Amino acid sequence: MKGPKNIEQPADTIPVFEEEVVVDKHSVVNGRVRVRTITESVDDVARATLEEQNIEIRRVPIDQIVDTPPSVRTEGDVTIVPVLEEVLVVEKRLLLKEEIHIHRHTDSEVIEEPITRRNQRVVVDRLPELKEK
Repeated sequence: MKGPKNIEQPADTIPVFEEEVVVDKHSVVNGRVRVRTITESVDDVARATLEEQNIEIRRVPIDQIVDTPPSVRTEGDVTIVPVLEEVLVVEKRLLLKEEIHIHRHTDSEVIEEPITRRNQRVVVDRLPELKEK
């Protein structure tokens, strides 16, 4: 509060006072929390598909004279590899001796294996207020 201002005033005047307000603030703790994590084990099943590829090789005799060597070719799921032999005749010719037929078989199997995996969750606990002394 401020006191009266010293201003010369006539004798029949009433002095006026002025008040000022001062606002102050400070922090107050009104609660506490604790945060913690909990790890839990969860039983689960891991699934996967296993593939196994087997190769069957079959020799197919041809014994045929050819002018040019045949190339490796694929018919469906069979790869054919020509096997050549040079034979002496009055002239040299190519004899397609045999073909190797490679046939692919694919088998699939679904497996299930029990596993344990970890899962975390968060717990927030409100603690009691601190009492000021």
